[in-house]
Amino acid sequence: MRAMKGFFLVTDIGFILYWIVTFTGWIPQDWAFKDYEDPHIVAWNWSFLPLDLLISVSGLTSLYLLKRGNPSWKGVALISLVLTSCSGLQAVAFWAWMKDFDAAWWGFNLYLLLYPLLFIPRLIKKNDI
Repeated sequence: MRAMKGFFLVTDIGFILYWIVTFTGWIPQDWAFKDYEDPHIVAWNWSFLPLDLLISVSGLTSLYLLKRGNPSWKGVALISLVLTSCSGLQAVAFWAWMKDFDAAWWGFNLYLLLYPLLFIPRLIKKNDI
């Protein structure tokens, strides 16, 4: 589970940084995804804010609970992992539907979709869920 801690920190802090950068408009135009200025695409992107922040809060909370020796960390971590995978799936599905492939954006979202699948089975087995 040591590896999971690293993934959580990278992902959860990464989400927080992404939203700070997005909110402040610091994303360079050449790094932005296609139609970045389109109001519908902007709305679609911002629709992920609550989900992404919930992922960060649950992931960081699970790490805090783990450090405190609270066994409920496993359930909170499981919630975070499932939400993370859902976030990645939604983004990948959107870009696939739009027939738009940008290696960087697909890479980030495939990471979100797939990395939780490494840890979900272990948490379920350990929790006897």
